[in-house]
Amino acid sequence: MALLDWIAPESGLRVEGDGVRLRPPRASDYAEWREVRAASRAFLQPWEPTWPADDLSRAAFRRRLLAYARDREAGVAYPFFVFRASDEALSGGITLSNVRRGVAQMGSVGYWCGKSYTRQGLTLAAVRALCEFAFRTLALHRLEAACIPENAPSRTLLKKAGFAEEGFAQAYLKINGGWRDHVLFGRLSPYRDLDGPDAGVSV
Repeated sequence: MALLDWIAPESGLRVEGDGVRLRPPRASDYAEWREVRAASRAFLQPWEPTWPADDLSRAAFRRRLLAYARDREAGVAYPFFVFRASDEALSGGITLSNVRRGVAQMGSVGYWCGKSYTRQGLTLAAVRALCEFAFRTLALHRLEAACIPENAPSRTLLKKAGFAEEGFAQAYLKINGGWRDHVLFGRLSPYRDLDGPDAGVSV
């Protein structure tokens, strides 16, 4: 898939979940994405890397799309926006990143949700859908995730999504301007006998 195909509306990659739809970000998503992120800034910032000064600009969004496209072409990351199925509202984002093949066959899961879309089960549904995509379509063996110990909602969500708490990493990621400890989670594929990508979803 060419870079422009990844950005273009006709990009065919879709992942369906329980009440949510995941699809790659498009240039036409900018206005809604900016609105959700701007309204949720104070809510999201404690759990995310420090936002650049121009983070919500159209130019920065365009750079994101190009970076997403390169990662997708290389097969190292699969970023999606999360849409509520009932009205197609953009509720957040989720990414399968740091995909490693060879003897590892694994990747990392990260996500965010707009403040007005919390406690609706949308992010949990998105994580579950992404896991199916990773395990069935990409035939990965293992997924990892991490969160700050104080982020109780995220810890609960990951456990509901089938992740097991596996450990603790000191100063694991630089979040909101400081190196923060993280709780580490992992989940193994229930389809470990698969030899290759499933034909159910086109990538």
